Amino acid sequence: MSSPSLATRAGRLSGGLAMRAAQAVLVALLVGILTFLMMQSLPGDMAYRIAAGRYGYDMVSAAAADAVRQELGLDRGPVTAFLIWMRDLATFDLGKSLISGEPVWHEIRHQLGASVQLAGAAIVLSLFMGPPLGILAGLKPGGMLDRVLLTVSAGIRALPQFLLALVLILLFAVQLGWLPAAGHGKPAHFVLPAVTLALGLAAFSARVTRDVMAGVAKAPFYQFARTKGLSDGQILLRHGLRNIGAPVLAFLGMQFVTLVEGVVIVESIFGWPGIGHALVHAIFGRDIPMVQGTALVLGLGFVLLNTLLDLVIQRIDPRRAA
Repeated sequence: MSSPSLATRAGRLSGGLAMRAAQAVLVALLVGILTFLMMQSLPGDMAYRIAAGRYGYDMVSAAAADAVRQELGLDRGPVTAFLIWMRDLATFDLGKSLISGEPVWHEIRHQLGASVQLAGAAIVLSLFMGPPLGILAGLKPGGMLDRVLLTVSAGIRALPQFLLALVLILLFAVQLGWLPAAGHGKPAHFVLPAVTLALGLAAFSARVTRDVMAGVAKAPFYQFARTKGLSDGQILLRHGLRNIGAPVLAFLGMQFVTLVEGVVIVESIFGWPGIGHALVHAIFGRDIPMVQGTALVLGLGFVLLNTLLDLVIQRIDPRRAA
């Protein structure tokens, strides 16, 4: 009886991985097309903006812009340029930055590390804040904690992330002077940007966890556990956490999109040298290879993280384990 079950699970796993691989190819194609069209549609002289990024706006001239245009072959048609980028992408070559001249992979590898550190800190903070409060509120729906959590989470979700970042800067950096307003390299620099991202994630995860926990607490199997003489803590550990784990993790997978958007905004506000900050500068500088490369890495990272979450959910979900 075990071999068919193993074969079925292996088939589902391989099918899921094949679907994610196809999704990654589709993401690469869409990112390439959309970012290229976006950069081509931006107003202004691309050669002039690239020259300004290289030499500074005070030093740039029409001659420098013409030299950049000739050097980079910007007179080529957009279709030709796009086909060249797609050809290079097939060989895992993202080209070189038009501003710095460094390989895009080298630039992204340096910036991605800083973004991963910040995002990781934000996720850990949100997990310590959101799900525990959601569990407590879900165990007593309609109680004081539940009502307060609903009000606070709704307020945080309604607040734009850039405004939340500015409020934290004004309070903890300007008024109290406890933390630096921007920068990178010291543990204190993590606090404000990580808290800004974590509050938004925690506001969502707390409400989702609360709703899932309230539903599980009303389930017959959860009520039956009380008749066996188990304490509330034992019931929660044995039956509650495992049953809410899969829905909460699935929700976190959807929240990675929000996290990516938040990273771009928060890194720009706090001067964090990550991939989101680099993407904004690349757009202003018309650095097409950097824009396409960073957008591609963000898109593929979303696919990879969701694939890993799918594997974890299949492992912990009691309905699938059965």
